[in-house]
Amino acid sequence: MIDFEEELKKFQPIPDTSEVVNSIYERDLTDMVDILKEMIKEQK
Repeated sequence: MIDFEEELKKFQPIPDTSEVVNSIYERDLTDMVDILKEMIKEQK
């Protein structure tokens, strides 16, 4: 049987993962809330 606690202790993330996460957070992505806010603003 797998000992999840032991496996978690051994876990090491892939170094590239942090670079990908940082690049995603650095981008100014438009989401649905932004689009709806802009539409409401245009309606006024």
